[in-house]
Amino acid sequence: MMIPRLVFFTKGVGKHKDKLQSFELSLRKAGIEKCNLVRVSSIFPPNCKIVTKEQGTAMLKGGQVIFCVMSENSTNEPNRMISASVGMAAPAEHEHYGYLSEHHAFGETEEKSGDYAEDLAATMLATTLGIEFDSAKNYDERKEIYRMSGKIVKTRNITQAARGDKNGLWTTVVAAAVFIL
Repeated sequence: MMIPRLVFFTKGVGKHKDKLQSFELSLRKAGIEKCNLVRVSSIFPPNCKIVTKEQGTAMLKGGQVIFCVMSENSTNEPNRMISASVGMAAPAEHEHYGYLSEHHAFGETEEKSGDYAEDLAATMLATTLGIEFDSAKNYDERKEIYRMSGKIVKTRNITQAARGDKNGLWTTVVAAAVFIL
């Protein structure tokens, strides 16, 4: 069974005349460019420990196949705001799985995109755990309900936002939750 035991969160931005190269540069900033990335869906594994980016990247080897939940966005429009975010919601019971969510947007600040991704993950976990809430309430109100339930202990996000290069270079942003087996 392949169940990740560790996860780290990372982000980056890259700019270049070629879109692919701007993506590569964003991965370099994130510290994961030397690996073969396999995107997976949005489950935060049971008993998975969060480590720092520095601890996580130190465990990676060139050419290694790694699994990640990743969000990316690109533009070559001057000054266009872009963002990429991964949200996380972890349950109080470590033996239960949690959720990760990907969100990418145009025109959103880092804070707005991050809150949205975090809300997505928390809402998915809340519905799985049977926490009753009013979806019409704003995220801050729902977050309080989630925490008061005692079933969701940790939410967070990693978000990268940037403005498109003023000279029209490709600008790419990435955010990722990277798993270590």
